[in-house]
Amino acid sequence: MYLDDHRMSRLETDWDRSKSLARAILHDRRMRRRWLGRWLLLTVAWMATGLWIFDRWLADSPWRFLGWWGICALLACGLMAFALYDAAAVVREERDDSE
Repeated sequence: MYLDDHRMSRLETDWDRSKSLARAILHDRRMRRRWLGRWLLLTVAWMATGLWIFDRWLADSPWRFLGWWGICALLACGLMAFALYDAAAVVREERDDSE
């Protein structure tokens, strides 16, 4: 069963829903902080797992080691970028509230 073009254009795609979710997260301070906390927990858990659980497995192969810690570095860099965005958003929100 195919939808005609007119009906299809009105249906919300996954990409549109993802953009709406991202916009909601980025514009709400409490939601941003929740996601920052989750991302921090994920990053710390990833590091701890690599240090204490998979340490011997990672030491067996340089590719595993580089892959694991590369992902950890990406998570940490993403977390820092998100935290900087949050700080800038808070400054912008406070500035807008004071005017």
